Amino acid sequence: MYSIVKVTTLIGARRFGEAEANIGWLLTDSRSLCFPEATLFFAIKTERNDGHRYIDDLYRSGVRNFVIEKLPDNYSETYPDANFLQVPSTLKALQRLAERHRDEFDIPIIGITGSNGKTIVKEWLYQLLMPTRVVTRSPRSYNSQIGVPLSVWLLDERTEIGVFEAGISMPGEMAALSGIIQPTIGIITNIGQAHQENFTSKDEKCREKMRLFHDAKVVFYNADDETIKANIGLLKCKTVPFHPYEGEMPFIDRASKENAGACAAVASYLGLTDEEIADGMRRLEPVAMRLEVKQGQHGCILINDTYNSDINSLDIALDFMQRRQDTSHNQQLSETLILSDIYQSGVAVESLYEEVSTLAKERGVHKIIGIGEEISSQEAVFDIPEKHFFKTTSEFVGSEVFDDLHDEIILIKGARKFGFDHITELLEQKVHETILEVNLNAVVDNLNFYRSFLRPETKMVCMIKADGYGSGAVEIAKTLQDHRVDYLAVAVADEGVTLRNAGITSNIMIMNPEMTSFKTMFDYELEPEVYSFRLLEALIRAARKEGITGYPVHIKLDTGMHRLGFNPHEDMPRLIDRLQHQRALTPRSVFSHFVGSDSDDFDNFSAMQFRVFDEASSKLQAAFPHKILRHIDNSAGIEHFPERQLDMCRLGIGLYGVDSRDNRILHNVCTLKTTILQLRNVPKEETVGYSRRGVLTRDSVIAAIPIGYADGLN
Repeated sequence: MYSIVKVTTLIGARRFGEAEANIGWLLTDSRSLCFPEATLFFAIKTERNDGHRYIDDLYRSGVRNFVIEKLPDNYSETYPDANFLQVPSTLKALQRLAERHRDEFDIPIIGITGSNGKTIVKEWLYQLLMPTRVVTRSPRSYNSQIGVPLSVWLLDERTEIGVFEAGISMPGEMAALSGIIQPTIGIITNIGQAHQENFTSKDEKCREKMRLFHDAKVVFYNADDETIKANIGLLKCKTVPFHPYEGEMPFIDRASKENAGACAAVASYLGLTDEEIADGMRRLEPVAMRLEVKQGQHGCILINDTYNSDINSLDIALDFMQRRQDTSHNQQLSETLILSDIYQSGVAVESLYEEVSTLAKERGVHKIIGIGEEISSQEAVFDIPEKHFFKTTSEFVGSEVFDDLHDEIILIKGARKFGFDHITELLEQKVHETILEVNLNAVVDNLNFYRSFLRPETKMVCMIKADGYGSGAVEIAKTLQDHRVDYLAVAVADEGVTLRNAGITSNIMIMNPEMTSFKTMFDYELEPEVYSFRLLEALIRAARKEGITGYPVHIKLDTGMHRLGFNPHEDMPRLIDRLQHQRALTPRSVFSHFVGSDSDDFDNFSAMQFRVFDEASSKLQAAFPHKILRHIDNSAGIEHFPERQLDMCRLGIGLYGVDSRDNRILHNVCTLKTTILQLRNVPKEETVGYSRRGVLTRDSVIAAIPIGYADGLN
């Protein structure tokens, strides 16, 4: 821990307040608060948010130490026992504190960068090293300007090796990350298309990424990447090429072999024997198994974090569980932690599990199920309402405690040897062998790609109609709410009700309101689109009947799509007059829809649509004193016509990885997986399936899979 006096000096702050404090936790997201008395909150300003807004709530939650740019009014009276450390930039102060903390450690530090594979290389390196070394690594994908300093802060006196990833999206960003990580060993995985829109060439992006290794002793690079090979000579340190790993491992794709090759090269450099590396490679686990959310049996929700058990990732996972709390049926699920022995922590056993107990208690865990000799021996230190301990996984699975799990949100977190995947398989709700896997990190990446085109003040609507285009509306909505999307939009009221019952508090727009659903919309605070006078009058009558005034609605204008909407020429005078002479409804936004923003062929038509919409929507705004949000840009429009973003934009299919303009830049969100039922050798000139179509031109091996019309196969 650092005293508040030392922190003040390290970041060059001006201190207001005299309370003594020791700082152990850094916080940038108020929702992740765990230990308020030892927390230092950085009120960071971003394009879309300002951490200063959360000072009051955090103070009421027990936080007393803040790094700020603007001192709160009457701070000494409003927050009498708080410390405020004032700096010109809270982000730079966070980075500076992490940099000074990094200076305290003279150990091997591995810095990883590249366009793809950073997190996988980091996690696989951890899997290779952790049997013999105490490793501190970036949690999840903490590789940003904020994530990197939070990661490096995790270094402590127990750490023998640090492994951190660094990601950038534009020129000039790597200098700060290089100073924080100060890697002694570097890895550059590859140079691809990610974030290319902010660089003039792949060479420029490669050189920016290589700035991470300014003071490294050695850098390992992908021998098959032409861009890296062309630029690697600019580094002054030793450089070592790595090649795809050709030994035995659970993965056969090219990317996995390249990632494993990087890990093998670095592990060998750090002194692991060929035998240790080969054994570790055979045991590699897929990183995708981290923090999967699954529907469990008996009303349970499962968070699968198996094959991974260390104290830092435990806190991240417990925080994730709190945020994924399901409030269906207006009842919060009880929080349960299933945890194995924690290995290679470098901490005395009793102290380690006291820390685990404190973390679990602060995060609201009601029940802990400990599995393993070590954790069972420390049962007495766990101050949790309900606790059960077992020596083995099979002992737990055969117990009444396992059978009694119901209506709980369960975090399953264990070291590899305990085989917790078996627990997950038994608890998981069995549906189909064919599954659609949704990558929520890819959803966030796509959201941020489109946000990069917008001004800081421009709002965003995200379309999650039709169950999030089949991707699971509730989980998509929770992710978007976490990332402060301004509006969610669904097709009908029932979809909105489902989201509200799952704990979604964001603004929700109903694109196709049914006449029979008005009462439901009012009860659940769902905001309807209004596209006709018939619908408008019905809504006014329904709102008056309920005694409602000023209910927000969204006015749709038809500028060329010719599906739904008011005529922007003929209907505007009557529409404005009707809205002005009633009090039940208030126009919250007015919008239209580009017909052909995905194609340059329709640019003239799009320009006409915008002129018509601009004129009509301006008339509506002029008739009311309050701000009416205007929006016409859709997914393709955000990218093609950023100058037409107005007050808000609607992100639809682009969120899910489909971009008709340049699909290379987006991330794939959905993967459909199934199993092979049977393999059959079928000779040449035979047919497969109905109507003897598709005559085989050669002897073939035919696989039958359990997938069909019900799974969306056309």
